[in-house]
Amino acid sequence: MGISEDKIKKAFKQKTWNEIKSSDSWQIFKIMAEFVEGFEKMASIGPCVSLFGSARTEPENKYYTLAEEIAYKLTQSGYGVITGGGPGIMEAANKGAMRGDGISVGLNIHLPFEQGANPYIDSDKLITFKHFFVRKVMFQKYAQGFIVLPGGFGTFDEFFESVTLIQTGKIGKFPIVLVGSEFWQGLVTWIEKVVHEEEKNISPEDIDLFTVVDSADEAVDVINGFYSKYLLSPNF
Repeated sequence: MGISEDKIKKAFKQKTWNEIKSSDSWQIFKIMAEFVEGFEKMASIGPCVSLFGSARTEPENKYYTLAEEIAYKLTQSGYGVITGGGPGIMEAANKGAMRGDGISVGLNIHLPFEQGANPYIDSDKLITFKHFFVRKVMFQKYAQGFIVLPGGFGTFDEFFESVTLIQTGKIGKFPIVLVGSEFWQGLVTWIEKVVHEEEKNISPEDIDLFTVVDSADEAVDVINGFYSKYLLSPNF
């Protein structure tokens, strides 16, 4: 990525090459390379919405169908779609984006137990990461909104990190949509009753950082409504 091995060797001239490649300092160069590749590929994608959800969701599941429909409708509103690039909900969303002739981005990651990238990603918009934290920066930096369907720990992580970054002012506010009240209502009730009312660990306005919906039209309306309400345009 523009840094030759000779230059790196000179920077670590006290060490052997094998010592350099196994050192913490060497990891910095590999992380930098992932950031550079991600920034270069993502910088020109245009306005997009990130869709999250389980990699284990089967095509016959109602949420797979819903994810595909949401992604399709997003493309008809002028948005591209960003996913984690894998199977399940991610595959459904990329499939919907492709069906709508919209931009279909996949930010895949090396995992020992997951399948590879799904076939519905634009060939020039598939990036495979080694580090979760680099990948999550790409989701945050290049999305105009998050739509979160039912998933597991990874989905919860992406949801809570985005809420935390907005709450703490580390990123600008953007719409976060939870799809499927049947799935999310228990969590939302706990946040409202226990975290907010009983323990007072969050402010009342923090509950308004996300919206729960049940249909594709509602999900897309939240995204469109946010930008029209605040007289904002997507950041591209």
